[in-house]
Amino acid sequence: MEITGIISALVVGLIIGALGRLVVPGKQAIPIWLTLILGIIAAFVGGAIAAVFTTFWLLVLIVQVLVAAAAVVLAEKLYTRGA
Repeated sequence: MEITGIISALVVGLIIGALGRLVVPGKQAIPIWLTLILGIIAAFVGGAIAAVFTTFWLLVLIVQVLVAAAAVVLAEKLYTRGA
């Protein structure tokens, strides 16, 4: 993967994290930096999952956002339990 591809993936991951946080109802008690990191991870994981089934970009985006939303919910439960 070239450096431009990595930078693009990071930017898309930040957007995916923000969308994932917006999908989850209510106020989340996790910091924004954690949401953004989860979004980057979700972009890679969701992209890999969706790539197995399809190459349709909209479906890939939907899967990435759902993975990010699930990660936000899980992180919130773990983050608030430790506080």
